[in-house]
Amino acid sequence: LSLSASILLPPPSQMAQPPTITQQSPKDYIIDPRENIVIHCEAKGKPHPSFSWTRNGTHFDIDQDPKATMRPRSGTLVVDISGEKAETYEGVYQCTARNKHGAAVSNNIVIRQSRSPLWSKERNEPIRVQEGEALVLHCRPPAGLPPPIIFWMDINFQRLPQSSRVFQALNGDLYFSNVLKEDSRNDYICYARFPHTQTIQQKQPITLLVLNLDAVNETVAALFNETDFFNGSVEERKPTFLIPSGSSSSKMVLRGQVLELECITEGLPTPEVSWSKLSGEFPDKRTSIVTFQKILRIVNVSDADAGEYRCTAHNRLASIHHTIRVTVKAAPYWITTPRNLVLAPREKGQLICRASGTPKPTINWAMNGIPIENSPEDSNRKVEGDTIIFEEVQTGSSAVYQCNASNEYGYLLSNAFVNVLSETPRVLTPANQVYQVIRNNHALLDCSSFGSPIPKITWFKDSQSSTLEGDPYMLHENGTLEIYVAQALNSGKYICVARNTLGIAENHVYLEVKEPTRILKQPKYKVAQRNMNVVFECKVKHDPTLIPIMIWLKDNGELPDDERFLVDSDSLTITDVTENDAGTYTCIMNTTLDHDSASAELTVVAPTPAVIYEQPDPPTDLELTDMKPRSVQLTWIPGDEHKSPIHKFVIQYTDSLHDHGHWHNLTHVPGSKTTAHLELSPYVHYSFRVLALNAVGLSDPSNPSHMYKTNPAGTDSRMDFTVSHSNNNANGPGLQYKVMWRQKDVDKNWTSVTVANVSKFMVSGTPTFTPYEVKVQAINNNGIGPDPAVVTGHSGEDFPVQAPNSVQVLVLNSTLAEVHWEPVPPKTVRGHLKGYKVFYWRERSLHKHNPHRVEQQFLSFSGNKSHGMLPGLQPYSLYLFNVRVYNGKGEGPASSNLQFETPEGVPGPPSFLRITNSNLNNLTLEWGPPNDRNGHLTGYILKYQQVNNSNELGPIEELALPANKTSVTLPNLKYSTRYKFYFNAKTGQGAGPVITEEAVTIMDEGKLHPAAPAFGNVSSSVGEDGMLISWEYWGTEKHVYVEYIIKNDNKDWQKEYVNGSQAYVLKGLKEGLSYRVRVVAKGHNDQAVLHQSEELLVTVPAMPSRQADIATQGWFIGLMCAIALLILVLLIICFIKRNKGGKYPVKEKEDAHTDPEFQPMKEDDCTFGEYSDTEDHKPLKGSRTPSNGTVHRDSSDESLVDYGGGDGQFNEDGSFIGQYSGKSSIRETAEAHSPVNTTTMNSFV
Repeated sequence: LSLSASILLPPPSQMAQPPTITQQSPKDYIIDPRENIVIHCEAKGKPHPSFSWTRNGTHFDIDQDPKATMRPRSGTLVVDISGEKAETYEGVYQCTARNKHGAAVSNNIVIRQSRSPLWSKERNEPIRVQEGEALVLHCRPPAGLPPPIIFWMDINFQRLPQSSRVFQALNGDLYFSNVLKEDSRNDYICYARFPHTQTIQQKQPITLLVLNLDAVNETVAALFNETDFFNGSVEERKPTFLIPSGSSSSKMVLRGQVLELECITEGLPTPEVSWSKLSGEFPDKRTSIVTFQKILRIVNVSDADAGEYRCTAHNRLASIHHTIRVTVKAAPYWITTPRNLVLAPREKGQLICRASGTPKPTINWAMNGIPIENSPEDSNRKVEGDTIIFEEVQTGSSAVYQCNASNEYGYLLSNAFVNVLSETPRVLTPANQVYQVIRNNHALLDCSSFGSPIPKITWFKDSQSSTLEGDPYMLHENGTLEIYVAQALNSGKYICVARNTLGIAENHVYLEVKEPTRILKQPKYKVAQRNMNVVFECKVKHDPTLIPIMIWLKDNGELPDDERFLVDSDSLTITDVTENDAGTYTCIMNTTLDHDSASAELTVVAPTPAVIYEQPDPPTDLELTDMKPRSVQLTWIPGDEHKSPIHKFVIQYTDSLHDHGHWHNLTHVPGSKTTAHLELSPYVHYSFRVLALNAVGLSDPSNPSHMYKTNPAGTDSRMDFTVSHSNNNANGPGLQYKVMWRQKDVDKNWTSVTVANVSKFMVSGTPTFTPYEVKVQAINNNGIGPDPAVVTGHSGEDFPVQAPNSVQVLVLNSTLAEVHWEPVPPKTVRGHLKGYKVFYWRERSLHKHNPHRVEQQFLSFSGNKSHGMLPGLQPYSLYLFNVRVYNGKGEGPASSNLQFETPEGVPGPPSFLRITNSNLNNLTLEWGPPNDRNGHLTGYILKYQQVNNSNELGPIEELALPANKTSVTLPNLKYSTRYKFYFNAKTGQGAGPVITEEAVTIMDEGKLHPAAPAFGNVSSSVGEDGMLISWEYWGTEKHVYVEYIIKNDNKDWQKEYVNGSQAYVLKGLKEGLSYRVRVVAKGHNDQAVLHQSEELLVTVPAMPSRQADIATQGWFIGLMCAIALLILVLLIICFIKRNKGGKYPVKEKEDAHTDPEFQPMKEDDCTFGEYSDTEDHKPLKGSRTPSNGTVHRDSSDESLVDYGGGDGQFNEDGSFIGQYSGKSSIRETAEAHSPVNTTTMNSFV
């Protein structure tokens, strides 16, 4: 069965075509009696159709009615009702458009006059009600068309305040769950606004008198000489349902409409209302609960919304329930609408008309407006329910068919023609059309055609005889040729050929592939001082045949109209910048085909004085004084500091005897001194120099001092932790060390060992953290050095064994506590006492809404402390803590866990603040309590002020709210005015931080929409990644979505959040389908649609599968062979030319010169703290250089005690490590600062 004709493009205007309705008035048309009646009916066809009308099922003779006319070449009916009653023309109208090929009909258009009747005159007697009783003030507006919008105001046209106690029902009545004394007033006025005529009617004011029981008692006592006739207190009541009554009810709603369920109660205290669905969950994003929880609203109802809904009302006396059973019916809606058919003689086709609804709609067919069963018989036509099947159609059987789908809730009517034509092919695409595309993008070459039978489309390129099939080409069903990735070689002339059985037609088009536009040098981030000039560069490469246009934007808007902004071809210059010039600047290079953009930010700062900091100049005039055999004093004069104070001076030396030319760090002195006392070693030829250091860096070295020579001597008695190996420490050959140790106050005899060529020695089997006496004596071939000093140290540490006792806590305020404990005995520390640690954590909040536990923390208190402070605590919380002692090994056992409670503090910010209802002159705000309450909430503070169009703020209004409220309605606001709200919570300790929100009061009572459209210029285009939707948006709301749905689909709209942009690419759309697309802006709760664009109908092009592999095509193989032959010829030519050019030998002399900068690194580059051997001058492997470039030494290097501070380093298990060195005034080894080996058990060095 051939169906392809149904997707054929419309035939050219000169072809015969049955009528098609293009415009008609809505089915339910309410007219304004003050204006003429205009009923639209437009149609097209060839020949142009004529028009006729029926009214109430009978022919409406327009020529016989002087008040009725039809517009020329149109079916639009105009009725002049001046001097006539509009009721005369009420009725059901239907338009018929007819030509010789068939007749199309419009919907039945019901014309009704809008009505806004006056309120009937009445006299309202004052209503007296006892305080605490329930009350209903009835509105009962006159019936209007369409129904009026109801609201209650006072005599000054101010909205009456409403709350969960006083509120307006859906029928317009004003309900009081219980009345209070302050409800008494004489101006309760119900207003009815009729939207079609924009008129407002008002009811007579109602006077309400609320009687206080004390006043009643006084009146009765005066009349009857009685006392306490009534009980003086208001009696509380359980909740009772007013609307709906009883325990259950039912409601029917139509699919796609709005479901509103109402639950109105009375009682004292005021009942609270909540909603639930017994048979599932509320539909996401379509549900809202409004009017102080009294009304449940579900928009765009679907079949899934049917079920049982429960309303629960409760106060402290009781709780009651009401169940509402909701059923969903549906007026007919389209599944498949019939589509026009263009068939050639003897072709086949079918019209399909499918609709759904509840109950299932009935399908009826008509031909040219006449029921098909009453139409002439046609043996080639067969009706099967919702389908008409055509077999071998004949010339002259063109007609328009009507499909009517109806049930008790409505109907649908659709026209579709069957046009039987015999036409030779015609190409509708303009001839010689030029297509331009950017390289690497896809190109689409159109070949729109018409013919009957449908023409077959083939494509050719240039003078090639083979059709364009397979990679890189793709042929679409509508004749369009697509090139997926267009390259320069794809440019050229393309021939489109359309064929059918009656003839052939062709068309030529041209493709030009252009180079893309690219920004080669993007603008860069700039920080400029005020009154300086700034230049943003933006260099671009583009196709030379395209005309580029450079545009600069500031903060996504136009540049300021200021002559200081100078735009060049590839740059933007801003002269004399000010703070207002700060922002983001974007350069956009546009061509007719593409664009590229780049942005950079400008920050403007205040000018600062130019201060230049430099390294200090080198010291001068070095002088040696107080020269002794083993010491000397060095003095110098500092150089210029260059505005950065000198921190210290570094003294270096070189040994001309053993290590000439290599400089080593000797010592350093503070920057305030200009002299240094230098301890020297024997048998060294010293030269000194000084360097100065400030915040910028080191100065150049000073000129060297005069040489100072020390005499040879025996081994030196001065020792250090690390033993040096160099000859100038030994003072002679055969250097060895005698290491001696004994346990202090226990051993009398020394244990000793003599070692050589090592700098440490380890002794095993020592007890934990026990004091030892240690000494090391140096020996060489010239003799034994003097007896060294004794150093006391300890063996290694272990974990403490006792927890602190008498732990107590004192809570000082809501965030601070003081912990006290009794220090542990020193023997139980088993190491050097480092201090105490207090581990604490928040177990829970004292408020039931914050039960979470916080991760454990700790604070360290160094030394032998007995107390410490715990800051930064969370108010109104339960904390647990314990105390532990720690040494160099680690922590001891914890004390027993104790607990304490922090008092109340100020609360955190409320969890949210949003505006749920925005009306004519009031706003409803809802909020959530703070996540961190930090105590008992005593209430909330709401402040708000007006914001005018220039963002100026008006005076602040303040409102105190109770802690148990989560919403409030602000009455008496100005309409169409923006307000800014400041909201925070408070406890007994004060108010917490503020959160803010903004909202606008709006004009329309029941709907949220602006006076002017917020969207415009909505358009679509097909891109590589999907369907590009773009628009313009002038609204203020930031929650903007693109919504889309398959045409004629009954599912929910799908939506994509667009994050503030004005374009979005819809991905994943199904090929060949049509989609309805719209752009909407929603409120803060993402439920109420505030703005909505017009719907856009887009069709995703069909993408047929790729065809044969290009590698198997003969033309491709031939092309590749030709290219290979061409390359071979070029190589032969190049080889011949190369031989003719001669030879040019080059002699490279690599050894002639060595690179002067390729020299071994020397020690005179001011790298401090590294050991240098006298033989190879290389630093010790694994050495470290401190961050400040120096190795710190004590003022005296003479003894082990001086270096080690009288204490050694020991292992954890009772061993200790002692590191010693011989006297070294010349250099320090890196091992003197290497970490202690703590992995060796029961040993010391």
